[in-house]
Amino acid sequence: MTAKGFRNLAVSLPEATESSHMGHPDFRVSGKVFATLGYPDPSWGMVRLTPGQQTIFVAAGPRAFYPVKGAWGRRGATNVKLRAVRSSMLRDALEAAWANTAPKRLVSVVQDTLP
Repeated sequence: MTAKGFRNLAVSLPEATESSHMGHPDFRVSGKVFATLGYPDPSWGMVRLTPGQQTIFVAAGPRAFYPVKGAWGRRGATNVKLRAVRSSMLRDALEAAWANTAPKRLVSVVQDTLP
């Protein structure tokens, strides 16, 4: 995966926009960050998962997903090693982070359209 691929997946989610936070690109829904790129360096991304989701992704992709250090990581913030993550797994992680962050009304509309 590349930063461009991460960016394309993130902005493909409903009402997702790209912005910037502390000098790093971030991805938001309804003004709230659900993912970022470029921290701790350009080869990484981050997704805002729940602690339970983080456990699942780290177990399924131990070379690609790592808890962020400190309190943010204990709350589910998860670093993604771009070079190591499969596109399908990153899409799943971004969708989970988006759903955790998006307004419930939007999440329910999107879920109603899924097969």
